[in-house]
Amino acid sequence: MAQSFRQPDILEIARTEGKVTVEGLAERFEVTVQTIRRDLSDLANEGKLERVHGGAILRSGVSNIGYEDRRGLNDEAKKDIAQRCAKAIPDGASLFLNIGTSTEAVARELLHHLNIMVVTNNMNVANILVANPDCQIMVAGGMLRRSDGGLVGDLTARVIEQFKVDYAVIGCSAMDEDGDILDFDVQEVGVSKAIIRQSRKTFLVSDHSKFSRSAPARIASLSEVDSLFTDKPLSETLTKRCVEWGTEIYTR
Repeated sequence: MAQSFRQPDILEIARTEGKVTVEGLAERFEVTVQTIRRDLSDLANEGKLERVHGGAILRSGVSNIGYEDRRGLNDEAKKDIAQRCAKAIPDGASLFLNIGTSTEAVARELLHHLNIMVVTNNMNVANILVANPDCQIMVAGGMLRRSDGGLVGDLTARVIEQFKVDYAVIGCSAMDEDGDILDFDVQEVGVSKAIIRQSRKTFLVSDHSKFSRSAPARIASLSEVDSLFTDKPLSETLTKRCVEWGTEIYTR
């Protein structure tokens, strides 16, 4: 495969998996590891990937991947995560759902829940849940972010503070090895913090690609989360910390 065709494919794999390895790509494209290293160096020089030992990851920055692009990433993993999270939410519960493609997936799995109330700052979640006649939907006001249908800002946080619900289901853009949950938009982070404060239990839904990314704004620590629903195990170090914190981890 010519280099000009190979590099876009490498970038797409990195977007899907969060990380690529030299050995894995060499085997996949049936080329030498030296060839792949050159590809990764070219992509890093263009600012598209960040080189790490043995491979490359999506470049850290201050802006997130486009929302429509994120919808297509790890679809099957998100659906599996959402199904397991939804099973942990009983009929008759009240809950928050914040902004993100993972929380939208959870909303789809709540379409047959009975007598639930959902408070959300995600217009997409509200539109999904309209199909459940047994779900009362409360939309938090605020500034509409057209790129993803999110409502953010101080007004949104103040609306959230008027509620006290059973469960918060939140997503994130990244999570580091310290267990800090991260995002790109400071205004969105303020709303997510309010959601955690006003919930009796907090569930984080995140596929493994978030574990190898970074973002500049801190939402909370995994120590403040009751349960993490994901598709692959955390590192040994972070798993031990979750045990100490009492944070339950649900994987496939």
